[in-house]
Amino acid sequence: MKRWLPLAALLVVAACAKAPTLVVPPAPPPVMLTPAPMPAGGRPGMAIPERLPDGSWATPNRNLTPAGAVWHLRSALNVAALACRGPLEATMVADYNALLGRQKTAFASAQTALERETKAGGGDWRDRYDDQATRLYNFFAQDFARDAFCTAAAQVLSEAQTVTPAALPAFAAARLAQLERPFTDFFAAYERWRSGAMVPAGEVAPAVPRLTVDVSTLG
Repeated sequence: MKRWLPLAALLVVAACAKAPTLVVPPAPPPVMLTPAPMPAGGRPGMAIPERLPDGSWATPNRNLTPAGAVWHLRSALNVAALACRGPLEATMVADYNALLGRQKTAFASAQTALERETKAGGGDWRDRYDDQATRLYNFFAQDFARDAFCTAAAQVLSEAQTVTPAALPAFAAARLAQLERPFTDFFAAYERWRSGAMVPAGEVAPAVPRLTVDVSTLG
């Protein structure tokens, strides 16, 4: 009988031991959804490019040849050098002018090739070429994405200083997407607002200063 006493005592002690407490974390607060806000710089009824089946936007920078990419890069950076203001303005202008000097032959060749491509389409090629150039400059001169565009352009101009003429077409094709992104991000945000999409409460696009550029002065 006595030999069962220690075992009985252990059972009593185990029974009296405090059971571990299961801590259940509180449920996270529900995410409050509100209609997507109109992005800064937007206005009701404004026209934005068409959203294509692949999810991209119908901008002037689609389906470019290597020569087209080089010339469109030059055009975008030309707009930035003339339109961007602030602490980086002087550096951007200097970098742009240095780029023009270093890539003079490559840019001239790209322009000639692009004109030849336009001529191949027949008809009044010069009028078509000028219309395309105006559309391109107007695209990059849109003020609703100015701050982000200028930031991207400053980075591209800095990187372009070490690009060789042979590498310029590949560089241009990659960096055009970077220079377009501020605009396509705006288009996506505007589309969400226009469609009434729901987003987390408080999601508001940052304010963007508005600045008008006279594209007739762009070279």
